[in-house]
Amino acid sequence: MSSSERAIIFFTLCIFYSFTFTHSKTTFLDVSSTIQKTLDFFTLNQSSILNPILHQQTNSSSLSFNLHSRSSLHRPHYNDYKSLTLARLHRDNIRVKSLQTRLNLAIRGITHSDLKPIETDSNLETPVISGTSEGSGEYFTRIGIGQPAKEVYMVIDTGSDVNWIQCSPCADCYQQTDPIFEPSSSSSYSPLTCDTVQCRSLDVSECRTGDCLYEVSYGDGSYTVGDFVTETISFGRMNQVNRIAIGCGHNNEGLFVGAAGLIGLGGGSLSFPSQIKASSLTYCLVDRDSDSASTLEFNSIIPPYAVTAPMLRNPKFQTFYYVNLTGFMVAGEEISIDRSISEIDGDGEGGVIVDSGTAVTRLETAAYNAIRDEFMKGTKGLKRVNGVALFDLCYDLSMMKSVNVPKLGFVFSNGKVLDLPAKNYLIAVDSVGTFCFAFAPTTASLSIIGNVQQQGIRVTFDMGNSLIGFSVNNC
Repeated sequence: MSSSERAIIFFTLCIFYSFTFTHSKTTFLDVSSTIQKTLDFFTLNQSSILNPILHQQTNSSSLSFNLHSRSSLHRPHYNDYKSLTLARLHRDNIRVKSLQTRLNLAIRGITHSDLKPIETDSNLETPVISGTSEGSGEYFTRIGIGQPAKEVYMVIDTGSDVNWIQCSPCADCYQQTDPIFEPSSSSSYSPLTCDTVQCRSLDVSECRTGDCLYEVSYGDGSYTVGDFVTETISFGRMNQVNRIAIGCGHNNEGLFVGAAGLIGLGGGSLSFPSQIKASSLTYCLVDRDSDSASTLEFNSIIPPYAVTAPMLRNPKFQTFYYVNLTGFMVAGEEISIDRSISEIDGDGEGGVIVDSGTAVTRLETAAYNAIRDEFMKGTKGLKRVNGVALFDLCYDLSMMKSVNVPKLGFVFSNGKVLDLPAKNYLIAVDSVGTFCFAFAPTTASLSIIGNVQQQGIRVTFDMGNSLIGFSVNNC
């Protein structure tokens, strides 16, 4: 065969494979492997995260730590996978209601102080853990608090701003994996006075002999109350940031079982990235049923191969990160969504946020129905079964080892498309082969891209350039 003939064959194959993989309307779902993971979930090796791994620095200003699923941190109290799924979905509903309530209060100019009080610049990277065993969708990171540093697991949350940790003495503390933090053991512990900028930035604060007290409630019955202070936050043995405003909670209640507290990653002034003046926030959420690790980073750049989308901010509520989502691709068909869904109006209503704490993506009902119905067209050969909890489109795949399902992706206002892996939208809800379409409708004005759809995708919030980057298979 001549060189010219080989070149023609090579060129033809390139066109064929390019067309096949770029224009395919379906994608592969490994059914048997997914079912096996649900069975293996209850035998995860928890020892893998007891000693978090410090990742190698990529440059002189970078720092990286492990990020894990909560299932590997705290053994679940369920005997079967379906019970765990139902508990997760129940917790997720509470989370979504809480986010919507907080946004509604902000839009109406109501702060938590108007409610009835509760009576009771370096590139930093840290570990994140998936939090699902107690029914929550949070992820966790391990950091050091104080000097000398006491390492603890902390919830990470892009939907809130105030950082806090449970502190001794406890008037009321929930169960956590690590010992309760003892302020007297830290030389860097320093109370904030009431006239400080940090104290005045709180939604709810009070004074006690000149020192600042804080209160944060989450709308789902969870809350934390205590002293507002500054402390040293450590990342590994050699890296730390000083004087970070953090709540020292003596009275805490809620579904934070396992973690010592919360690191707020939102866009408000008291969030951790805002306090360290980070130019960007990056995380990659590992499989919620996995004991593997990924990373949480600050000041890293969006990879050149990432799918980027414009990031929007709500002038009424700075905490949330909004993405300019305009539609979906389903089996090669573009489905546009109404502009009122994707855009934030003058009153702060509407818009789509990317949230680390919400599990299932919520879409306005008409948009959800259109996407679901288009997906159903490509699954007519699959056996339908009754819905499960908030999922109304479910299938019995118990007799299949694998299946091709309609490809699904997010379409952004700049025309770019983020194709999702099939496992990010058709998920197992039990161990006997029931899989459900992992989106849900909402009548609220706020739409949410949840962490099920984000799993295995490195998400970068580039505050300086108002972009969100999505890098598939980059954990």
